[in-house]
Amino acid sequence: MSKAPSIEEVRQAAKRLSDVVVRTPLVRLHSYGEPSDILLKPEIHQAVTSFKIRGVFNAVALLSEAERGRGLSTVSAGNTAQALAWCGRHFGVSARSIMPDSAPATKIEAVRRYGGEPVLVPMAEVFRFLKEHLWEQEPYAFIHPWTSRDVMTGHGTIGLEIIEDCPQVETVYVPVGGGGLIGGVASAVKALKPSVHVVAVEPAGCASLFESMKQGKPASVECHTMCDGVAVPYMTEEVFAVIADLIDDCALVSEDDVKATIRRLALGNRLIVEGSAALPVAAALATPSERRGVAVCVVTGGSIDMNKLLAILSE
Repeated sequence: MSKAPSIEEVRQAAKRLSDVVVRTPLVRLHSYGEPSDILLKPEIHQAVTSFKIRGVFNAVALLSEAERGRGLSTVSAGNTAQALAWCGRHFGVSARSIMPDSAPATKIEAVRRYGGEPVLVPMAEVFRFLKEHLWEQEPYAFIHPWTSRDVMTGHGTIGLEIIEDCPQVETVYVPVGGGGLIGGVASAVKALKPSVHVVAVEPAGCASLFESMKQGKPASVECHTMCDGVAVPYMTEEVFAVIADLIDDCALVSEDDVKATIRRLALGNRLIVEGSAALPVAAALATPSERRGVAVCVVTGGSIDMNKLLAILSE
């Protein structure tokens, strides 16, 4: 990946996704009768309960029929694997995903229900597979969850929709794991409205982008967070080169604030979200209204184990 997706490429992706992706609405954060300038973009309403379908489908659709016929492969904590399995069923090809054996049972079972094959390995093996490019030794068509430009372009359709549906937006909050989502969203948002403030949000216990921005180069960190969807302990050179100039700020969120936001979204907006999806809302709530203005939070996914959700709600 040498450069960020262009707005024309994002528009072409939007056409490609028009019969697959839900154009998720912008919903005001429930504020118990008080006016709210925080808007939610609930990607939990996609077919696989997360935004991942946008980028993964775009990348798979751009493969040749012969490439798809080899079968699809990726590495995932769960949401990309679900999207790949959905795409495999759509195109009538196999889909396998290297997943950590610690992935939420909800996500593992969902991959199987969509017809995919989860290959469970220790977390260290997941990242070794990526860092050492082990997919190059396999026969499958590999879809990289972060560094694929086609994946990033598909995710950019979220930014396109935000500006079209809320031209007065002033700040956009996006959770960050490997960086593919914020790369796409920020590319589209900045192309259409450069004044928008793009905030990258990470859990305080796994802040690889924050550390990379501080050092001015890709960095690695230790990860200790319940937000499994963004628990990526390092930033790749390819993605960092694209997003470093697109991001205006980084925000860190504590585990307690993640849980409080999950409760608020469930009880207020009746939205069931995973930890990663709560991050941008928590960051927006922690920022004074006069600093952020009209804000949009990308609520990325809803695959949370029910036992974990019930425990959070009961606190």
